[in-house]
Amino acid sequence: MKELLKQYLPYLIGYKKQFTFAIIGMFAVAIGTAGTAQLIKPVLDDVFVAKDESMLAIIPFLLMGVFFLKGSGQYIQTYYMSYIGLDVVKKLRNNLVNHLTHQDIQFFQNMHSGEILSRITNDITRIQTVVTSMIPNLIRESLTILALTGYVIYESPKLAFYFLIIMPLAIFPLSKLAKKMKKYSKLSQESTSNMTSRLGEIFSNIEVIKSNSTQAIEGKKFAKENQNVFTYLIKQVKVNALTSPIMEVLGSVAIGLVIYIGGTEVIEGRMSVGAFFAFATALFMLYTPIKRISTLYNKAQDAVVANERMFELLNLQPTITSGTQTLNKNITQIEFKGVSLNYGEHTALNNLSIVMKQGETIALVGDSGAGKSSFVNLLVRFYDPSSGSILINGKNSQDLTLESLHKNIAYVTQHIYIFNDTIAQNIAYGEEIDENRVMEALQKAHALEFVEKLKNGINTMLSESGNNLSGGQRQRIALARALYKKPHVLILDEATSALDNKSEALIQKALESLKNEMISITVAHRLSTIEHADTILVFKDGNIVCSNTHQNLLKSCEEYRKLSKILDM
Repeated sequence: MKELLKQYLPYLIGYKKQFTFAIIGMFAVAIGTAGTAQLIKPVLDDVFVAKDESMLAIIPFLLMGVFFLKGSGQYIQTYYMSYIGLDVVKKLRNNLVNHLTHQDIQFFQNMHSGEILSRITNDITRIQTVVTSMIPNLIRESLTILALTGYVIYESPKLAFYFLIIMPLAIFPLSKLAKKMKKYSKLSQESTSNMTSRLGEIFSNIEVIKSNSTQAIEGKKFAKENQNVFTYLIKQVKVNALTSPIMEVLGSVAIGLVIYIGGTEVIEGRMSVGAFFAFATALFMLYTPIKRISTLYNKAQDAVVANERMFELLNLQPTITSGTQTLNKNITQIEFKGVSLNYGEHTALNNLSIVMKQGETIALVGDSGAGKSSFVNLLVRFYDPSSGSILINGKNSQDLTLESLHKNIAYVTQHIYIFNDTIAQNIAYGEEIDENRVMEALQKAHALEFVEKLKNGINTMLSESGNNLSGGQRQRIALARALYKKPHVLILDEATSALDNKSEALIQKALESLKNEMISITVAHRLSTIEHADTILVFKDGNIVCSNTHQNLLKSCEEYRKLSKILDM
């Protein structure tokens, strides 16, 4: 809890104006609360006992003034602390998303997308209550306790002693409950993440589920995760519910003792009735903020765990970091120099050396898992070599800034990514929209014909994952996005697999006309996409076993002859 306050109080300092108003509001609440207790004394002693009519006329206005002060303070504090809290959470969420998008690709492969979503949404929402509610409530209740404690000590130090000595005894059982609360909060948040992950898996694989009629099986899996969430949440409720009874019992002991001793003081004439009731009222009022703080402490454990989970992500540092040199010139040459890549103990690429030059078309072929995707992943720096180096225009790719590298390389993967935005925004992604360039890119990708038939043309909104397009149309949009960049290196990882032979041939023809402007690298899925390549690299078990033109490889490479029969099917 202490660490949590240390982390978030500095945020509040950044909002000096709003925080100042909030503190003024909190003081107004504390003074108004103490003032309410103080008014009991003149009401009883001056109005009901002494029958003072002038005091009777004043008291209602004083009462309204005190409650107006308290109500105004509450409103001011609530508004400004909510503003600060919501703005802080907005910044936290922005920071977390920005931080995560810079993580290595391996991070996203190892962590389930549902888990990431849960941490960004559920966990940060739990933290939001700390800044918007818990910290301001803690400050306000602490100020109220100080004001009321000062008042009861001023009114009767002797009676105050009995109450203030008993209430601290509650700290021991409450600290035990807080530890349990933290444990169940952690389990609750982990189970919520698992449930969110399960939901994400269900909806992302809905076609498979429906085509196999496995709704009941998936429903049972989800119900199990949902039950876990319920189990830990109800345990939290159980622990939290114990706080109030403990405070009630201890409070009743303290108040009972005070009433007995105070009653004796009144009977023996050492204290007036009004003074005792004013004291008793302040005491009852003092009990409420103490009880609230103990409840807040328990609830804060939920936020403490969420905060720990959030900082686990914020403390992650990517291993793929940007270099300092900007790649300003055309990429005229790429050289793999003794490059190896390991995924743990598995060797994906083994000591590769090859030179690729501008104007060349390079094709990659090989069985699944032979190393083709690993090869192109190194080019875009999704990974760095385990040994060896990749030189671009003679410079180590790790010394180049990631932004300048990615501006010069267009990568169309076998998974087509479409954003929920217009066709124009999807094609000009990351750059300003130039409608002429968009149309040109669509034409080269042989997508202009179907786009022009759409009601809104290039301003047509695409649904999530481009579900309002066919598979072939999505591939053409992705290809147009790559061509819009006017890249110096174009990587096509089975990027035309969903196209018919005619469309693919037309795209191959368009790419042929751009050949001299870039290095083209194609991961093959059909023989027709590679037979005209300048160089075909044949991969097997992470090695390049053959390298030559299509005709020469048919004569000299047994592995290629075997693959060509498969590719020709």
